[in-house]
Amino acid sequence: MSLIEQAQRTAQAAQGLATQSTIAKNQALEAIAQALEAHAEAILEANHQDCVRSQGLASALYARLKLDEQKLTGAIAGVRSVAALTDPVGEVQIYRELDAGLILKRVSCPLGVLGVIFEARPDAVIQISALAVKSGNGALLKGGQEALATCQAISKAIQAGLAQTSISPEAIALLTSREETLELLKLDQYVNLIIPRGSNSFVRFVQDNTRIPVLGHAEGICHLYIDRAANLTQAIPIAVDSKTQYPAACNAIETLLVHQDIAPTALPELVAALQAKGVSLRGDTSTRQVVDLEPATAEDWATEYGDLTLSIGIVDSVEAAIAHINTYGSGHTDAIVTEDEATAALFLANVDAAGVFQNCSTRFADGFRYGFGAEVGISTQQMPPRGPVGLEGLVTYKYQLQGSGHIVATYSGSEAKPFTHQDLPK
Repeated sequence: MSLIEQAQRTAQAAQGLATQSTIAKNQALEAIAQALEAHAEAILEANHQDCVRSQGLASALYARLKLDEQKLTGAIAGVRSVAALTDPVGEVQIYRELDAGLILKRVSCPLGVLGVIFEARPDAVIQISALAVKSGNGALLKGGQEALATCQAISKAIQAGLAQTSISPEAIALLTSREETLELLKLDQYVNLIIPRGSNSFVRFVQDNTRIPVLGHAEGICHLYIDRAANLTQAIPIAVDSKTQYPAACNAIETLLVHQDIAPTALPELVAALQAKGVSLRGDTSTRQVVDLEPATAEDWATEYGDLTLSIGIVDSVEAAIAHINTYGSGHTDAIVTEDEATAALFLANVDAAGVFQNCSTRFADGFRYGFGAEVGISTQQMPPRGPVGLEGLVTYKYQLQGSGHIVATYSGSEAKPFTHQDLPK
């Protein structure tokens, strides 16, 4: 089957999915979860094969590729959590009388077909499929070749689950060849949104080679700033968690900034705690006057390591921290540790990022942890949706106007009848 034929079938299946009831969609999600559980052994074996074939892959990509039993169980739990969420389709956002008998509604509806391209993240197939089903969208999924066997095993399970329901299995389709990536970007007749998940260069490539709207983020250059009013008992575990809990994640910090007033006492403790977790540290000139580290270069501040490497800098004010973050950050997630609420408010208001946190780890920037059930990705663009994109980012809306013979001429000219513009109870 050609890609165009597959896209046509997915688009047709998406039309049917768009009108399914909430009950039907939730039943489909439970069927998917059960099918994934039934196919778990085959999925994990396929992932083992992918990992064996991918020896030598960059450590960050390899970490994202590896799917163990715990990670798979968590992904399946995510499917069920999506089923528990409110259905985003059919919400009446505006219900307004324009005039007697002339009623306007703005109603949420699915986008249509999602084209999702990702590197080394086979669990993304599960997350995206669940969100697509609940939001009434079809999905064309293209994973990297390094995860091909795992993606195929997961896709097989998902389609087996959907086959037991009223939703067509063709609503979710997996693309398998490298050539299909570029072809997918040309399918503006059938695909309504492209979601790339990968390196900065890859996302830029996608944006430069499609007319389809693109949602996504390139790099995750995240920061933690420890203010002079920080509680170090909190700051140290926050810094360690933000870097080491899952260093390959896009919400792990790549730069640690410390206020100069507390640097002499805080840095030795921070360095010791991070090095105990295997973190390779680099520091600016001021930092290296306090602790013995490798020098950080200008390139380090703009680098997403995705590994156990961290750069440290000393700043003389929260304003300097904000300036550094807004210069080198990628607009993903940045955090401050401080007990000074005025300083925190300044930081939260002025850091230009999708997520700005106080006194907690940057690793909380995640759709599941936000209560979205799962996410299709994280968007760092200014226009919404921004941050972790769950169900609400996968619907649009339409205006429905119902009258009884109303014409515009009645409301035009010197004797124009006025509109009532009265909002009605939803």
